[in-house]
Amino acid sequence: MSSQRVESKPPEERPPSTAEPQHQYRNYTEGKLLERVYNTYRLMHTHQTVDFVRKKCAQYGPCSQRRMSVMEVLALLDELVDESDPDVDFPNSFHAYQTAEGIRKAHPDKDWFHLVGLLHDLGKVLVLFGEPQWAVVGDTFPVGCKVQKSVVFGDSTFHDNPDSKDPRYSTEYGMYQPHCGLENVLMSWGHDEYMYRVMKFNGFALPKEAFYMVRFHSFYPWHAHGDYLHLCNEEDLRMLPWVRELNKFDLYTKQEELPDVQQLRSYYQGLIDKYCPGELCW
Repeated sequence: MSSQRVESKPPEERPPSTAEPQHQYRNYTEGKLLERVYNTYRLMHTHQTVDFVRKKCAQYGPCSQRRMSVMEVLALLDELVDESDPDVDFPNSFHAYQTAEGIRKAHPDKDWFHLVGLLHDLGKVLVLFGEPQWAVVGDTFPVGCKVQKSVVFGDSTFHDNPDSKDPRYSTEYGMYQPHCGLENVLMSWGHDEYMYRVMKFNGFALPKEAFYMVRFHSFYPWHAHGDYLHLCNEEDLRMLPWVRELNKFDLYTKQEELPDVQQLRSYYQGLIDKYCPGELCW
């Protein structure tokens, strides 16, 4: 499959017209799900180290777990409720359709972007392969350098992480060079990096923007708070508006009213057949 190009003009940065006020989302200070969310991040921030991430990249990089179509993986997510999400408590498969449909309404001429909305969280299938949720879900952050203030619960959950006591990894740049580019940064392991590798391994016929959005959509400290810019290069900054554009629909389309999946399936199957058909290696 060959990659196609999209227009270089970045998307307009404004919330979807159907969005609820931003303060209703990503509340990490109160709410009925807070204890569950905090415990997930505590485990994540204790165990996500440079060595751990390298081991997971080696384990899952070859995409040799099993062969499945996109729709088969999406169906598996009927069984998954994301324990890091303070906003919703329903299966992740519905969130995929909510995100995709929000993008479809706002960008009717970009069918590849509709598909990105459907695909962006499919890497969470790792939980159903046996991985703990702290190694799959939640916001991502670079390992191998000092943790920035905007990392969720970052002031109280890294105390038992061995890298936090390692002088090689405890400075602002850590093991990286200034403006080395995010492609050269080792991110905490999770569904973003895994799905990016699946897309790359299987040669999804999508533009570079799509790969970037999937790979970094959970990197909130960067795209929402402006941290880690000292590691970014010009390409990262050019792609940043696209990551933010996906985030608008990833975040603001979360509604308790669930979509009619059966009614939508044929449209998205057509996009899958166009950009990533058949059984894929996972």
